[in-house]
Amino acid sequence: MTSTHLAFSSAFLLALVGLTLHRTRLLSALICLEGMMLSLFIGLTLWALQLGATTHLSAPMFLLALSACEASTGLALLVATARTHGSDHLQSLNLLQC
Repeated sequence: MTSTHLAFSSAFLLALVGLTLHRTRLLSALICLEGMMLSLFIGLTLWALQLGATTHLSAPMFLLALSACEASTGLALLVATARTHGSDHLQSLNLLQC
């Protein structure tokens, strides 16, 4: 395993550990998800560059577009939650209420 692969693998695992252990606020969960998506983007880009094929270069851009959509949806949910509940604590959210 090269140092580059170790770097993006450890970045993904660090974001995953952050997501599983620190789930008290919605903003921290969204930041960890964004870190996971960016490390996947770097890994997919490195994989496409290692193959040297131009047909695989569209996959990282598609992943980056999906990541941007996920981030905008998450921020919209964060703003809606902060307006209705007053904070972004995940403990205060009740899924049974409208």
